[in-house]
Amino acid sequence: MQRDETRHSSRDVGFSLGREAIMVVGDEERQPSITTVHYTRISQSHNCLMDYMDRADQRSTLRSLSTHIILRFLHAHIYQPYCRPIEEPSPVEHEEEQDNLQMSTEIGNGDCLAWAARDASGTLSPYTFNRRVLRSDDVSLRIMYCGVCYADIVWTRNKHGDSKYPVVPGHEIVGVITAIGSNVNGFKVGEHVGVGTYVNSCRDCEYCNELQEIHCSKGATYTFNGLDSDGTITKGGYSSYIVVHERYCFKIPDGYPLEMAAPLLCAGITVYNPMMRHKMNQPGKSLGVIGLGGLGHMAVKFGKAFGLKVTIFSTSESKREEALKRLGADKFVLSSDNQQMESMTKSLDFIIDTASGDHPFDPYMSLLKVGGVMVLVGFPGEIRLSPVSLNLDSRSIVGSVTGGTKVTQEMLNFCAANKVYPEIEVIKIEYINEALERLVEKDVKYRFVIDIANSLK
Repeated sequence: MQRDETRHSSRDVGFSLGREAIMVVGDEERQPSITTVHYTRISQSHNCLMDYMDRADQRSTLRSLSTHIILRFLHAHIYQPYCRPIEEPSPVEHEEEQDNLQMSTEIGNGDCLAWAARDASGTLSPYTFNRRVLRSDDVSLRIMYCGVCYADIVWTRNKHGDSKYPVVPGHEIVGVITAIGSNVNGFKVGEHVGVGTYVNSCRDCEYCNELQEIHCSKGATYTFNGLDSDGTITKGGYSSYIVVHERYCFKIPDGYPLEMAAPLLCAGITVYNPMMRHKMNQPGKSLGVIGLGGLGHMAVKFGKAFGLKVTIFSTSESKREEALKRLGADKFVLSSDNQQMESMTKSLDFIIDTASGDHPFDPYMSLLKVGGVMVLVGFPGEIRLSPVSLNLDSRSIVGSVTGGTKVTQEMLNFCAANKVYPEIEVIKIEYINEALERLVEKDVKYRFVIDIANSLK
């Protein structure tokens, strides 16, 4: 049994070498001149293959004649033609080739200008690439503004271990339509539109049919670092333009400031969606908001627009004045003060928890009335709470992310009608690395927005 496994492994190695040869030759058909690097790879693979075939002949380990024929074919028709000695480039030519290769790696090629991260350091720098050709159902838009989300840090710095470099982040995108496909009926050239956290879905499952595409059974395709249906890796809004299927574009209401619309497409919809789902839009009800950042400040703004009594919970006393005066909250509670916390027992109908740092849950659950709901939109390391916090007063804790296309468009319309505007700091693309560091340090009030149109050139 062990010998059979060895033979299968050897056979697989032969086929693997064949696939590599075909791949390399395919590259050279597109670019006929064989570089020293490619020549070396072919030669090394050729030597391995010849050694394997010699051993196979001597030991009669190839049981399949067809396999032997394939290997001989690869040797005669693929490896031999490309393994003739070639003239080594001069030192000057070699240096020029390496410089060109490095430049191509650093900048890229294409008509779409962008800033990208090349490795887990997360440092962004100029980059160019090509967007896909406009399809019949696509919309192409020139990007004007792009919000900066913590997700941009997560994937540029490979926090989840799945980053596909180069990473062009950004999923709070607002721009102007420059072209539409032949089958597009809902948009016109010149209109202001937005693109949020996803750019594709199966469009056929239960959730897509209910316009909850973010929960697509086959997985929504994220706006950046996602695998699209054509096998390409999506690239986000830190770029000059983007091409998206019309289903995943949203109309920005006339007169709504474009720079302020950008954060709504992630931060805004992340809190608006669960608030609507759990009927947190009832005037006179009470809402608690944990955390005062990009998500938290939007929860406060929506709560006030819905006519709720809003209480902000924070670990920082320094945020009290801003919470009450700038954002208009009704109360501010220092969560580290037990007396202040106990004074709020069973006083809240709803809580939105935007904190991603580890924190206790039982103290907050005790602040909910009977039947109260806590919505978790942050991503703490773990959730630990006593069943008593849930069972005795019929409370519940639920999670949420962004939202489907229907509710996202409704949110944009609501914000325009009710003059709900996020608090932003507009920056140039050249400042993005410093901005990301400030975001890590929570030194932003309350959302960075990149002025793409006037700085990415």
